[in-house]
This record gives sequence, C-alpha cells and structure tokens, in this order.
Amino acid sequence: MKRLRLGVNIDHVATIRNARGGSHPDPVRAAGLAARAGADGITAHLREDRRHISDDDITRLSRDIPLPLNLEMAATPEMLDIALRHRPAAACIVPEKRKEITTEGGLDVVSDMDRLGNFVADLGAAGCRVSLFIDPEFDQLHAACKIGAPVVELHTGSYCGAVSESDREAELARIVESAAVAERLGLECHAGHGLTFETVAPVAAITSLTELNIGHFLVGEAIFGGLESSIRRMRGLMDKARSHGLGIRTA
Repeated sequence: MKRLRLGVNIDHVATIRNARGGSHPDPVRAAGLAARAGADGITAHLREDRRHISDDDITRLSRDIPLPLNLEMAATPEMLDIALRHRPAAACIVPEKRKEITTEGGLDVVSDMDRLGNFVADLGAAGCRVSLFIDPEFDQLHAACKIGAPVVELHTGSYCGAVSESDREAELARIVESAAVAERLGLECHAGHGLTFETVAPVAAITSLTELNIGHFLVGEAIFGGLESSIRRMRGLMDKARSHGLGIRTA
C-alpha cells in the first residue's frame, strides 16, 4: 500500500520565537529535525501580518532544508509575487482573516472561481504543485477541479474538534466521502488541521489520501518530549493506521 506522506508545519516554532524576539527557537533548525525524524515535507504559512513565519524564514527554508517546501499563502498579489520569486515545491492557497487565531475553515472556491483560477494557473506555470485548502464538501471539490487545481487539502478541524463520538463519526464520514470524490475527479487529496495522536489514525487509514499536514500539535508535544520524538510517534501512528487498515476506508 502506498505510503502516506507527512508534512510538518513549523509555523509555531516561529510563534514562540516571535513572542520574545530574537532568533531562538529557529524554525529552520526545526525543519532540519523534522527531516531527520521522518517528515516528507515542510509546511510554512507566510501570513500577511507576519505573525509567525517571516520573509527571511522563507528564504532560508527554500535554500537550506533538505525537504520540499509547501508554502501556505493567501490569494493576494503580494503572496503570489513571493511564491513566484521563491518557487517552492508546493503552494497551498488558504483563506486568511487578520483577526483569526488560526485558519478557521476552507476556501470558498465556488464563489471565487475566476480569481482563484488565476492563482492556480500562475503558480502551476511556475512549477509549483498547487493545492486548495477546502472544507470536505462536494461542491468545493467540483469547483477546485473545474479551475484546474491538481490538489486539494481537506480541512479536518471540525472532525478533530467534535465533542461527541457521534459528531466525530459524522465529520469523519464527510472526510472519507470527500476524499473518494476527489479521487474520482482526478484530484490528489491531502488533509490537515488539528490532528493529534488521538485523532490521526482514522484519517490516516483513508486510502484516497496521500498526505497529512500537521504542525501545532507536534510543536506543542515537543515541549514535553522533543520535536523529533513527537514527529516519529506521529509517523508511526500514520504508518500503522495505513498498513493495518484502522478507521474507515474509501471504496
């Protein structure tokens, strides 16, 4: 069975650094540790307000890390210029609100097809693997396909944040069904947001998914046991779920 890739988001290493100023802890160093621990890629979100990852971080990540960089970015002219200058291996277009603490949901591709389609075309022409961060909804998947996006990333926040078991099962079913639809449409399908040691296995077992992107939880766990240890444990849980068939699988 095909190995499920793990992208490690190192944004919140930069959040800790920025809380005090200076250069420590360094997200580029964290990216190197992630590579050693079994990550397949590094994800970094360069926000418009630069609240965590900085322009210099992107320069150094592009230059120094031994893994492909996935640049999360808002669909703005400034971010497009930065992406076209650095040409990361991948670019994930995400919604962004200045006052949000973290990304609160997926893009509304249905309502913004023309504008997002231009970003997909420009980034793709520059050699970036373009993905759209969307909620697990069929209409958003069809819209993403229609504008030529090769990849979608399903927002798993509602699944991870569900309080009751029935709600969590319902949210997982939405992810399973959406991943199956993405596969039928010819879209590469990723997932991420809020995944933990406790919630990752059922998602990792979805055979239509090719990549999970996980960050905040891993950085938080690093406080207690080290970053490499937290990534290795997550990698192991993903591999076990995929190989043993835990959770719900797509047809």
